[in-house]
Amino acid sequence: MPSRRTFLRQCGLALAASPVLSSLPSWLSSADGFESLRGGVGTFTQRGGTIGWLATPNGLAVVDTQSPDSAPDCWTGLQNRSQGPLSLVINTHHHGDHVGGNGVFAQHTDRLVAHANVPDLMRASAEDGAADDMTYPTDTFEETWSETVGNETLRLRHRGPAHTGGDAIVVFENANIVHVGDLVFNRAYPFIDVAGGADSKNWISSLETIHDALDDDTIVIHGHGNPEFGVTGGREDLLVMRDFLKALNEYVTQQRQAGASLEEMKQTEVLEGFEAFNFDWALSLADCIEAVYREQTTG
Repeated sequence: MPSRRTFLRQCGLALAASPVLSSLPSWLSSADGFESLRGGVGTFTQRGGTIGWLATPNGLAVVDTQSPDSAPDCWTGLQNRSQGPLSLVINTHHHGDHVGGNGVFAQHTDRLVAHANVPDLMRASAEDGAADDMTYPTDTFEETWSETVGNETLRLRHRGPAHTGGDAIVVFENANIVHVGDLVFNRAYPFIDVAGGADSKNWISSLETIHDALDDDTIVIHGHGNPEFGVTGGREDLLVMRDFLKALNEYVTQQRQAGASLEEMKQTEVLEGFEAFNFDWALSLADCIEAVYREQTTG
């Protein structure tokens, strides 16, 4: 099973590699990685988890920061979209491909917001000697948080452990856009960070709750995505992620009851109905099986 470090390195390389980016649909990708959605909200894709941004005449807000290498490109592009100050940065969770560029944006704002568990999770997952060099959230919340930037209200919600122990859902209320971070790997095998507090069963129920709170006009920004399906979509994508996690849990439970070993379980190459997940990507079904097996046998 890959460590957080291995996943973040592989994931960053996968998203930076030209074969992946060049295969993105033309409506999703652009030469500079920026895509506008509506209401001043858009995405930036380059290296790491999807960045969401809000650009208004009165200020900017950024959701996730990718890496120290890509964050400067994002900041430069945002300057072309608003001359307003950077009001705040939000981290959807603690993984390096979502917080690695914090230091770049912290040069332009003194407010970084995340769930209360994120600072400790960042410290725990830092490579040896690197914890002191990381840029941590300055503002944290337990369950909900909100603030207005320009004419947009951003609301954050934590629904318990899922992908990690500190996931935040970010709602752009007026635009009706939701950034769900890594709660959705859109038609891609997810990273289930057991060491970082993941809970795949609560992840399932969280996706159902979020889905029911949205409507058919909501645009959902995903943390990662299969190039064929992209990093934006609708609320139906949450149910695809839910269904995969349910099928994964059911598979591991059934195999354990049948007496199969973990190594035998990991020989399965695809779960029926989720063939689209099986593409050239940093994670495999075997990684997911092992994570859920660890949950079920050590929880």
